[in-house]
Amino acid sequence: MKTKAPHDLATAGTRERIVRTASRLMQRQGYEGTGIKQISREAGATLGSVYHFFPGGKQELGAAAVRLGDEEFTELLRETLDAEPEPEKALPALAASLAEGLRDSDWLDGCPVTSTVVGTASGAPGIQQAAAEAFARWRSVVAESLVAAGFAAPDAADLSHTVIATLEGAELASQVARSEAPLEAAGRHLARLVASYR
Repeated sequence: MKTKAPHDLATAGTRERIVRTASRLMQRQGYEGTGIKQISREAGATLGSVYHFFPGGKQELGAAAVRLGDEEFTELLRETLDAEPEPEKALPALAASLAEGLRDSDWLDGCPVTSTVVGTASGAPGIQQAAAEAFARWRSVVAESLVAAGFAAPDAADLSHTVIATLEGAELASQVARSEAPLEAAGRHLARLVASYR
């Protein structure tokens, strides 16, 4: 999912550079395709620094990368949903924002959480836990927004699962197709679904 523009890594502290670099690389290459040496090199940090900040190695760093992706997408969710109090308008805007982020990255930057956790859940419980917490937080943000817009709490909770799952799937479909169409269609259909609960 679209995240905020990367901070200037040249002015970031060593730990932040390492986490941001790991997040970006795992977002593009997955957890298994990203090595500690590559992260170290691209972050401009020594291997000793990586292990100093992450004594648990790649799994601990992967969990930190997932938490960063979670924080950034949570912020995007809140900004988008707060900017438009009508969910029927906010959800297509959110889908459009995700499509824009994908297009701007030449279709490389999908969801940093999903890209990192896929294929690692059984072998990296810390990463799986961080991803589960991310999805729960995103659903909570959506549900809170729906309740604030007048939806019953049980409906808002159910809809939040559908919203996040639909956006995740549509983002992957857009990335694979190198097209905004799946996300645009998802935004339109989520708006209709939410409106049907009014």
